[in-house]
Amino acid sequence: MNRLNRRTILIIVALCSLGLASCNRQPAQPTPPPYTPGFGEIMTLTQMRHLKLWFAGQSGNWPLASYELDELNEGFDDLATFHPTHKDAQLPIPQLIEKIIRAPIKQLDEAVNAKDLEGFTKAFDQLTEGCNSCHQATKFGFNVVTRPTANPYTNQIFQPAH
Repeated sequence: MNRLNRRTILIIVALCSLGLASCNRQPAQPTPPPYTPGFGEIMTLTQMRHLKLWFAGQSGNWPLASYELDELNEGFDDLATFHPTHKDAQLPIPQLIEKIIRAPIKQLDEAVNAKDLEGFTKAFDQLTEGCNSCHQATKFGFNVVTRPTANPYTNQIFQPAH
């Protein structure tokens, strides 16, 4: 075999090898969509924050109450962002939150900042009423929220740290 034929054969073999190697490649896997928490998951966390806020405020742990209130606010923001409408709701979720929830949240914030237990208790009860009003407006009136009576978080101390 002459040199030209040998070189040509080597080039052809190399190109075929590259072609076969690319045939074995798996197609790129699609990137999964980003996780969006469900309406129920956000509401379950909201219920937890509501409860922890109560025990923090009743214990006079104002830094913890402030933290839980902030987390509660973030949850409502997430609900409005990820679920702007919901089944049979009379109004879009962001409007319901603004109309029903924001005023008691503001009053709670003021009471927490003032370390005012009486104001906190009143604002907390108004928030709880707001939760139930929102449940009525979204046709979830069967889900009634109340002031917590027992602490299920036995692994957390709600009294202020000294």
